Amino acid sequence: MGDHKEQPLRVGAAVRRRRRALELTLAVVAERSGLSVPFLSQIENERARPSRSSLEKVADALRTTAVELLAAADPACSVDVVHAEGPEQDYEPRMRSLVRGHHQMHAQEFTGDHDAGREFQYRNDQLMYVADGGVDVEAEGRAYRLGRGDTLYLTGGVRHRWRATVADTRVVVVAVAEHIEAVQDRPRQ
Repeated sequence: MGDHKEQPLRVGAAVRRRRRALELTLAVVAERSGLSVPFLSQIENERARPSRSSLEKVADALRTTAVELLAAADPACSVDVVHAEGPEQDYEPRMRSLVRGHHQMHAQEFTGDHDAGREFQYRNDQLMYVADGGVDVEAEGRAYRLGRGDTLYLTGGVRHRWRATVADTRVVVVAVAEHIEAVQDRPRQ
């Protein structure tokens, strides 16, 4: 249960990602495929499932194949469990993904320290939650000290870096996925 392999595929997200990667409008894809804009929109929003023939027309319009679109499709599961790993014995810093697949949200768990000198900048909004331990975060020229249970919200585009201040720190980072157009580009100041 909750296994992605058991679930039907949602091809709409793959169609949208491919169309956006090519910087095409729905109107252009409609013209190339011979399908209507409303139907293509319904496909992308998972309100319609294309027939094999329609999927091939869409794939041709996107300069790919139906097989490639299906391979890039998201599983249509609404519930998925990612089980915790067994108890760690080596206490090495590590990162694990808490959400599988191409979804509108990404979540990762960091345990221990990581490259404290690395600067991050995500296109979309992000939330950092300290599950255990503590971290120091530098964002927009200010320093923030977070302890167990604290959260930090960062608007998309904010450059930041962080480091663990306590051994065996666990930090959960949840962000709107990069492939989602959640925020408009902001002018740099």
